[in-house]
Formats: sequence, C-alpha cells, structure tokens
Amino acid sequence: MPEPLALAVHGLTKRFGAVMALDAVDLELRRGEVLALLGDNGAGKSTLIKCVSGVHTADAGVMEVDGEPVAPRSPSESRALGIETVYQDLALFDNRDPAANFFAGREVCTPGALGALGFVRRGRMEERTAEVLEDLQVGIRSSRSPVGLMSGGQRQAIAVGRAVAFASRVIVLDEPTAALGLRESAAVLRLIRRLPERGIGVLLVSHNLEQVMQVADRAVVLRQGVKVGEAEPSPENHEALVSMIVGAQPRGGEDG
Repeated sequence: MPEPLALAVHGLTKRFGAVMALDAVDLELRRGEVLALLGDNGAGKSTLIKCVSGVHTADAGVMEVDGEPVAPRSPSESRALGIETVYQDLALFDNRDPAANFFAGREVCTPGALGALGFVRRGRMEERTAEVLEDLQVGIRSSRSPVGLMSGGQRQAIAVGRAVAFASRVIVLDEPTAALGLRESAAVLRLIRRLPERGIGVLLVSHNLEQVMQVADRAVVLRQGVKVGEAEPSPENHEALVSMIVGAQPRGGEDG
C-alpha cells in the first residue's frame, strides 16, 4: 500500500506581470519519498518551491498538506504546517554554533513568572542538536565551533539537520550540492538518502541528473513553467529525462 501524500499541488499558477512562471502545475509527494524537481534555469522550479514555502502566494490552484487544503502566506505559516526549506544560501549565522543556528528564532525557554520572559535552555538545545546530528550521522569537530569555521559539507549538513529537527511533513532542498566538491557532495547525498526513513517527504531541486539518480524515487520535469513529464530517475530513463528538460522531444508537438 503506498504511503499517504505529504504534499500535493493541483493547477498551481503564478504570474509576475506578463510572465507566466507556473502554468497549472500538478505535483504529488508521498511521505518517505524523495521527489526530484528538474528543469533548466527559468523552468519554474524556484517559483514552485517558494509557493510551497510561503514566500510567494499562488494566483490559482490548490495546495494540500496531508490531504487538507492549505494556503501558506508566509514562511512561518509554511513551517507551522511542518514544511521546512533549505535554500542554496543556507541562511546560517556564521558566528554562531550549530545549536544556536538550529534554534534561531525558536529558542527553548523556561516560562517566566507572571508572564515575564524566561531563560534560554541552552543545554536542552545542545542536546537536541546533538541527537539530530548523531541520528543523521553528521560528524563535526566541536559542537561549540562557529559554523563559519566548518567545511561546506558540514554547513550544508547543519542546515539540513535544522530542517529535520522541525519538519514533520516535508523538507524542500534547493540545490543542496551546488557549491560542494565531490567528497562533500557524496556526504550530503548520503544524508538525503536517510531522510525518508523519518517518514518525511523530500522535494529535491537539482540540476545534477547523475546525483538525482542516486537518491530520488521519482523526477518531475518543468519547462517554461509547465510540467512536461515525470519518470523514475534511472539510467534507462536518462535520455528521456534530458529530452524533457531541454525540449528535444516536446509532448504533443508543443514546446511547453
């Protein structure tokens, strides 16, 4: 029996003036699945994930989380739905350690008396951060080191770990290996393969089809704001996926 849907969008449409960024896009992501979102620059990938993440509001269409219609109007509303997004820039505080980055804006505090502000529970935040990183098999030299002193792969792992700590339904990863070398990319890909074990759906945006074939269960292709097809990312389907991405074999005789 297939896993339930963590996220679904139906007819998602977004315009920026005269530019149609998304044109009635349909997409489904199941719990425990890694779904890759493929396409060239300008295909609509970033717009779609920003609609899911609450950065943009769609002009038309329906978005569902666990089968319930939702319409996040801000990133905080999206996070409240159990959706966490890791963008390419990671949005980490370089002068802070992993625990401070995990809980930035969501600090664990003791309740204060008579409504007063409480005290930050630094120890509890460090414990939770260590639990998540250990569970994901992420190794760092010191839990007190500023993330700015860590490697690119470690920084990416911290950002993904932060998302894991708070996501209950979906994690969106935007080009997670774009700025990494071969060894660090391999470590991040191993991390991505472990995420579905937590029952979370993973939406992976990537230009690297070879990496997608290593971690994704399905791939959806966008071109010029239109969903042009989907397939299992496998060596057998490599040519078909490339053709969909570049438009060499347009469906129905159209160029999307």
